[in-house]
Amino acid sequence: MTREEKEIIVKDLSEKLANTNYFYITDATTMTVASVNAFRRLAFDRGIEYKVYKNTLIKKALETLEADTTELEGVLKGASGILFSTEAGNAPAKLIKDFRKKGNQLPLLKGAYIDAGLYVGDEQLDALTKIKSKEELIGEIIGLLQSPAKNVVSALQSSGGKLAGILKTLSEKE
Repeated sequence: MTREEKEIIVKDLSEKLANTNYFYITDATTMTVASVNAFRRLAFDRGIEYKVYKNTLIKKALETLEADTTELEGVLKGASGILFSTEAGNAPAKLIKDFRKKGNQLPLLKGAYIDAGLYVGDEQLDALTKIKSKEELIGEIIGLLQSPAKNVVSALQSSGGKLAGILKTLSEKE
């Protein structure tokens, strides 16, 4: 690979990292070609992009980001693959867990970058699967905001019926 080709790859990767709020770096060292292809296929089916890069190119691309990514640069050893997700921060973590449920032990999670937050190490995978997407959080907030209003409306509706019944009964007695 020539120097110019490497510069183009670093530039493209830098742009992709800057425009993606969620990316995961995985260890692809001991994965077979068949398992990498199966993992790519599963990622593609879920709308997640997976590419394998050289660590030096990843380091150079990470240096261009405005955020402090020195912790991620420290885990770049062996072959590394990057999962890019534009929809949800937990989607790549769920993808890795689902791939492992099928009997695959790999890929291992080296690190993740989610909305300027860094997660380093495979032990973070469970925590990353529980992160809620923006849409899920908005839905929960709307549900919480609607709940008191719904309670007041239903109380008024049920009380109104009881009050009308009481008034009707009292008017019939006279």
